[in-house]
Amino acid sequence: MTPEDPEETQPLLGPPGGSAPRGRRVFLAAFAAALGPLSFGFALGYSSPAIPSLQRAAPPAPHLDDAAASWFGAIVTLGAAAGGVLGGWLVDRAGRKLSLLLCSVPFVAGFAVITAAQDVWMLLGGRLLTGLACGVASLVAPVYISEIAYPAVRGLLGSCVQLMVVVGILLAYLAGWVLEWRWLAVLGCAPPSLMLLLMCVMPDTPRFLLTQHRRQEAMAALRFLWGSEQGWEDPPIGAEQSFHPALLRQPGIYKPFIIGISLMAFQQLSGVNAVMFYAETIFEEAKFKDSSLASVVVGVIQVLFTAVAALIMDRAGRRLLLVSSGVAMVFSTSAFGTYFKLTQGGPGNSSHMALSAPVSAEPVDASVGLAWLAVGSMCLFIAGGPQALRSLLACLRFLHLQCPFHLVLCP
Repeated sequence: MTPEDPEETQPLLGPPGGSAPRGRRVFLAAFAAALGPLSFGFALGYSSPAIPSLQRAAPPAPHLDDAAASWFGAIVTLGAAAGGVLGGWLVDRAGRKLSLLLCSVPFVAGFAVITAAQDVWMLLGGRLLTGLACGVASLVAPVYISEIAYPAVRGLLGSCVQLMVVVGILLAYLAGWVLEWRWLAVLGCAPPSLMLLLMCVMPDTPRFLLTQHRRQEAMAALRFLWGSEQGWEDPPIGAEQSFHPALLRQPGIYKPFIIGISLMAFQQLSGVNAVMFYAETIFEEAKFKDSSLASVVVGVIQVLFTAVAALIMDRAGRRLLLVSSGVAMVFSTSAFGTYFKLTQGGPGNSSHMALSAPVSAEPVDASVGLAWLAVGSMCLFIAGGPQALRSLLACLRFLHLQCPFHLVLCP
């Protein structure tokens, strides 16, 4: 092929002439990858309905006491932290597609171990495996989707990642309304299994293939996803440079780094993970009549406001959303604490729930007329959470920060 050949001289990812790509297979590929965040959300939400079910379980089924229940909800974050590190290593060495295929294995294996659990250690081991998969999926899926999407739909498909996480949480709450913990774990195997099947027929991202000097495969991937090679831009030279600690001496680096880390830390300290992991348990401790229904309401609110936050973020601005969501979360947690004070006369601890004793089917007299204060305050808390999260992630991208834990730690 001579240098004058147009196919050789025109960059594969260069700005072309002609119409924008309109391929539809990119949506199927994005859906396949988004099943990872959906599985992630299901794993996060699984503990909420499963813990009360396991605490009511009779022998020979495993039974969770207060301490074991706390570990059952929280241990997934330990696996997710390890998975974030593993995902960062896999995504550049194994590729985006293979990383997603590999993360489906601990998802399915973890839920399978929970399904077959005969003691508490098997339950914790299964949760740890699903947490490991959550860490990998939360990092790799957004990278895969952003690299296969053409500019006209990149923002839309990118917003689907966080939406799929909260849809997965809602799915776990809805299914936990009618299923006991074993069958709920069986259902948890379905999304990662479907992701495994769909990703087998999807290509890797053209950007990754180009970094591996596999130009022909990258061209084939573009034609499969978009129908043409038009619309991409070549990655800038030096874009893949590694980070060096010495760069933190520069004010342009360490200032946004400190701001980003502080935002992430305060978002985590808000307690949003505790609400997701123990939603049904919290409402049972609050003596709410139907804790399963309350959890479902909270899940629906989270899905709705995640979508709203995605739509209004560019118009309202990141700072305004962060401030308004922070105010909403402070007010809601204060109202929920007030509810506990009025109905129980003392502080509660959502991490160690004393649910081994039977819970009254009716609220106590002091909580009559106040039951919906518990649900309302948690709904307001969850409504503020997605706005804070989406604004936080946008701020991190604006500050040019990349952290493998930003989705693992922020449901």
